[in-house]
Amino acid sequence: MQLTDQQPSSAQATAQLNKPLLVLGSTGDAVVELQKLLNHWGYCPVVDGIFTPATLEFVKAFQRRVFLQPDGIVGNLTWQALYTGSPINMPVLQRGSKGQAVMTVQETLQIIGQYTGLIDGDFGLMTDSAVRSFQANAGLVADGIVGARTWYALSKIFAPIEC
Repeated sequence: MQLTDQQPSSAQATAQLNKPLLVLGSTGDAVVELQKLLNHWGYCPVVDGIFTPATLEFVKAFQRRVFLQPDGIVGNLTWQALYTGSPINMPVLQRGSKGQAVMTVQETLQIIGQYTGLIDGDFGLMTDSAVRSFQANAGLVADGIVGARTWYALSKIFAPIEC
């Protein structure tokens, strides 16, 4: 069965999250929740309710995985990503798209050897071909459009080893 590239419904459910901003040094139940969510996604912080430097590094690694700025600050977008395990608010890209998000796709596909062109932010023929190949290998419709399901599949490249 091939999946189309539609937005997962879980993202809609998390759009209304009302969680506190967490930073290095934060403590309490929200930090316990953060640590449990990180554990759920394969990161291994100690669940003690203290936002330690180790927890900070796990947050940054998770943020990189879901294509967020790896600043270690747990705000609304990071909370949403923690609940869905998916990249949040990523643009739909296709041939002709340009910019930083295209560079992110090119860099990610380069890591797994599916893209050998320049990291130039231009979604041209080589990027299109690499995206289609990646989509086919991931069991997605190979349409060359980078939408929610393709972003999710790309994020799995950075999945941590289980604890």
